[in-house]
Amino acid sequence: MPRYDYRCRACGDTFEVSRPMREATEPAACPQGHDDTVKLLSTVAVTGRGGSAPAPSAGGGGGCCGGACGC
Repeated sequence: MPRYDYRCRACGDTFEVSRPMREATEPAACPQGHDDTVKLLSTVAVTGRGGSAPAPSAGGGGGCCGGACGC
């Protein structure tokens, strides 16, 4: 279930709410009971392009660091 970050404008508290995506736009009350909250913009680090990652080399060690550590 996705987690959304909020900040309370009344007390400045930052908190998380886990809820289904269909409820993502619903308001969230602060844990201190305040209703004046704002949803924070969350960033997700995504690298590469779907399906374009290089394939591992056949028979060349590989592992976690390309074979340099002997794993």
